[in-house]
Amino acid sequence: MFNQLHKRRGGFTLVEIMIVVAIIALLAAIAVPGFLRARKRSQASRILNDLRMIDAAVDQYAIETNRTTGAQVGVADWTNYLKKNSLLYNSGRDLLGNAYGTQYVDSIPSVSAASWAVLSDVAGTGFWSPYGP
Repeated sequence: MFNQLHKRRGGFTLVEIMIVVAIIALLAAIAVPGFLRARKRSQASRILNDLRMIDAAVDQYAIETNRTTGAQVGVADWTNYLKKNSLLYNSGRDLLGNAYGTQYVDSIPSVSAASWAVLSDVAGTGFWSPYGP
């Protein structure tokens, strides 16, 4: 009788394993879209903060070089007023690779149309105000 108790093998059945896998897949299906949405929203926030920094950099450039309203400010000029070796300083582009381009004194920079199109599902027109397209 003692031998009969020890001969029985323990373990999980195939059905039990399939149920656990199905539960994990369901949880992943719920979590992944939320994660992707949060990632896109953080990218939009980063681009919005970049636009604020560009606006401040153009204003500082204009003050130091006595530029008037509407004067053109090239990318090389406004990037000199940003933190050295940052992505924006090095490239003059946003996270998605779209160029911010030439700016104008006393004009608010705007998000590129391509970036806005990619991020519009998580960041509507009100989010970008006053830097909207």
